[in-house]
Amino acid sequence: MDASVKVILTDIEGTTSSISFVKDVLFPYAAEHLPQYVRDHINDDAVKPALQQTAELAAEDGENLSNDDIADNTDALIEKLLQWIAEDRKATPLKALQGLIWKTGYENGDYQAHMYPDATEYLKKWHDSGLPLYVYSSGSVKAQELFFGYSQDGNLLPLFKGHFDTLVGGKRETQSYLNILADLQKNHAGLHANNVLFLSDIKEELDAAKEAGMQTVWLVRENDIPADAEHKAVKSFAEI
Repeated sequence: MDASVKVILTDIEGTTSSISFVKDVLFPYAAEHLPQYVRDHINDDAVKPALQQTAELAAEDGENLSNDDIADNTDALIEKLLQWIAEDRKATPLKALQGLIWKTGYENGDYQAHMYPDATEYLKKWHDSGLPLYVYSSGSVKAQELFFGYSQDGNLLPLFKGHFDTLVGGKRETQSYLNILADLQKNHAGLHANNVLFLSDIKEELDAAKEAGMQTVWLVRENDIPADAEHKAVKSFAEI
């Protein structure tokens, strides 16, 4: 690895872990349990604000789901959230609710998060060498912590110094990576953008990170590596 790399920032889905686990296990689990979970916890401090934010986002789409008493629109809000799951929309309130629901599934032992063996191996090696590791995913920070805390390779959460989600901005927006850099610099004096290596399976995310000045590596796990790849492209963490 380039000696200039002082911090590693990694994506999850398609990078450290299979896309199929999220698509075929987590998303269906959330969709199945979301209606009852929302109804059972509608007045909880974590749920009520998420429902209000859902109404606000729906209003931006031209739908009026807001009400002084959010409970009056519960069914409509649930329907909207299920629609977003089907569309794989990266909506912050949905991600927050999914995280809460997934917590139940993890704690009940309904599933464990998938990890690519090479990802687990090298994340441990990098951590042991003193290289700070961070996560940036469209899933909420809570969902990220659950993912690594209940992985098939055990509790990997202690490997990471911090987590970022869409509250810093969209993953295909350059400003998001500048926001992350500013936060990292609070804990790592003298850190520059080119000292941060971002790992992802999505070219557009890598483009945004590169534009922010970060180094990038493209994980191409399932398909052939493009001949004209604009980023260093590898099949596993062992090649980084």
